[in-house]
Amino acid sequence: MVQWARFRSNDGRGGFGIFEETQIVEYEGDLFDSPRPAGRTIPMNACTLRSPCAPSKMVALWNNFHALAAKLAKQAPAHPLFLLKPGTSVIGPGDPIRRPAGYKGKIAFEGELGIVIGRRCKDVPAYEAESCIFGYTCVNDVTAAEVLNENPDFAQWCRSKGYDTFGCLGPVIATDLDWPSARVVTKVDGTERQNYPLSDMIIPPAELVSLVSHDMTLLAGDVIACGTSLGVGSIKDGATVEIEIDGIGALTNMLAPPR
Repeated sequence: MVQWARFRSNDGRGGFGIFEETQIVEYEGDLFDSPRPAGRTIPMNACTLRSPCAPSKMVALWNNFHALAAKLAKQAPAHPLFLLKPGTSVIGPGDPIRRPAGYKGKIAFEGELGIVIGRRCKDVPAYEAESCIFGYTCVNDVTAAEVLNENPDFAQWCRSKGYDTFGCLGPVIATDLDWPSARVVTKVDGTERQNYPLSDMIIPPAELVSLVSHDMTLLAGDVIACGTSLGVGSIKDGATVEIEIDGIGALTNMLAPPR
């Protein structure tokens, strides 16, 4: 397994490379197209991590875990049920989640596994879909819950989940992740709120990539958030949310007031 990260150095220089706990081994070129070793490293105390990719869009799944489907009394979907989060919603580890200006309602967290697409793909058959996956990351799919059903005539999925800073990604992209053996653990201010196995997923990652690619073109760096399971809840201003997945690490973000 390799863990890829994007960083910004303390002097403002951006870059990417292989994360090695105390340092990043820098690469150059295109992360998704034959990146080359840059011949230098940067210590972690000389940089901060950014979102590990800059997707043009996030495809966010709903009702994709058996346990949650059973609780909601919903049938397992035959095709992915999803919404889109814009690329402008994306933030990285340590970045603040910003409460939308003028919104005083409930803000919810959802800890999820994110699939990072490695190359442009459209109408990909199931047997090729695995080759389109670059790796996996942690996702916090944030929602302004009271916006969702604000209008009884039309559920506001994209608006309630598409605000700036509502797509938390990180801390790294892990390649060759043994996702069926991993669990998603979500903590709010240190208290565990979610702990569920990824093996409970209804539509698994490769099948998701294939099916979604028949609906739209997926680009390198795009993210498919695989959906969440039991334990979704709300957070108060100042609360810290930590999403941890075995092999990827922990993504931590705090809910801050509007600027």
